[in-house]
Amino acid sequence: MITRKRLAAGACGLLAALAVGLFPASATAADGPTAKEPPKVDLVLDVSGSMRATDIDGQSRMAAAKQAFNEVIDAVPAEVQLGIRTLGATYPGEDRALGCKDTKQLYPVGPLDRTEAKTAVATLAPTGWTPIGPALQGAAQDLEGGNATKRIVLITDGEDTCAPLDPCEVAREIAAKGIHLVIDTLGLVPDAKTRAQLTCIAEATGGTYTSVQHKAELSSRVRQLVDRAADPVVNPVATEGAKQCEGAPQLKAGLYSDRETFGEHRWYRVDVLPGQELRASVSIGADRAVNKDYGVLLRATTVHGREIVRGSEAGDGRTDVLSTGLRYPKAEIDDGEDGDGDAKPAAETVCIQVSNSFSAPASVKTTPGMPVELTIDLVDGPDGASDVAAFGLGRGWWLLAVLALAGLLAGLVWGWISRWRISVWRTN
Repeated sequence: MITRKRLAAGACGLLAALAVGLFPASATAADGPTAKEPPKVDLVLDVSGSMRATDIDGQSRMAAAKQAFNEVIDAVPAEVQLGIRTLGATYPGEDRALGCKDTKQLYPVGPLDRTEAKTAVATLAPTGWTPIGPALQGAAQDLEGGNATKRIVLITDGEDTCAPLDPCEVAREIAAKGIHLVIDTLGLVPDAKTRAQLTCIAEATGGTYTSVQHKAELSSRVRQLVDRAADPVVNPVATEGAKQCEGAPQLKAGLYSDRETFGEHRWYRVDVLPGQELRASVSIGADRAVNKDYGVLLRATTVHGREIVRGSEAGDGRTDVLSTGLRYPKAEIDDGEDGDGDAKPAAETVCIQVSNSFSAPASVKTTPGMPVELTIDLVDGPDGASDVAAFGLGRGWWLLAVLALAGLLAGLVWGWISRWRISVWRTN
């Protein structure tokens, strides 16, 4: 098992190397370069009655949001496809059923006509309810199709008023689809309940939550999130682990996403050639309330079930993500061992087990499972014996032998000293 410091450094280096390595490969195909899909962003704006409050730099929340939207629309990068969706913008009545359906697409996701988008925003006035859950469902539909980077930016000043459709559960369901859609949330002068709900929505999809008190903060943050959508990222490949190694998905070097229920074990397979080193890391996100005392286990075994190496991490307090990793160097085969210098050496199939010991209070839903991100990398193994992993310390037998030998020598020396002291005492 590797140490925490080496794991953190290794994980950062691995992600950086993965990002550098994947993009050149994806930019070239056998028939020539492949055009990258433009990123998509859907801005979801709360236009409920509470947006009339005048507590943002002396202006109403609605006026501050409109000004921020105009500044963002002017600054949207040309390659970004932008859309705008509203919630609570059209129905002013008291009928809950109608108020909780009040969400519509104000400007469709696509190439941006700045003048048309600004004109659409200018028509908005604080009106109705706060159906955040239905609005998120609608925004996810707005962004359907393709493999582009997708982002929802939700701006609201209050919590959802349309329970039992919990927007946090909606966000988890969106994340469970494996479409790599991130939801960022911004709370305008939020209270504690609003802050907790928006944080939960963001954490469910790997997004961010920001509390906003001033116009400049709102404009700056929304622009930052739109710009972030245009930045190149490595999208995890959705996969589904098996209940046992036999029949588990075969993974190559890359970044993968999965979902794992509380206390579940999932298996994956990786082929490792002689002379290669397998480096694997896993992160499980606690996207909902969990009980204290939890852990994550990442284990590499042979196809026959013999453990090769493991990594684990545990905790007993509040956490957002729990991560661990492992390394397994496979020795080179000498020319005399394979019998044919021209034959390609056979790969060893390594079984990777991801397990967790999370549990949740009875009031917390356990489905869909928690998000899992698994990184697999295959690099050249260590050349010299100076590398700790080359000695097999990760498997423990070498260190155990050294400790046993040191204990034996210490016992012999102490016994000789004791006999000599007794002999001197008797003589005197």
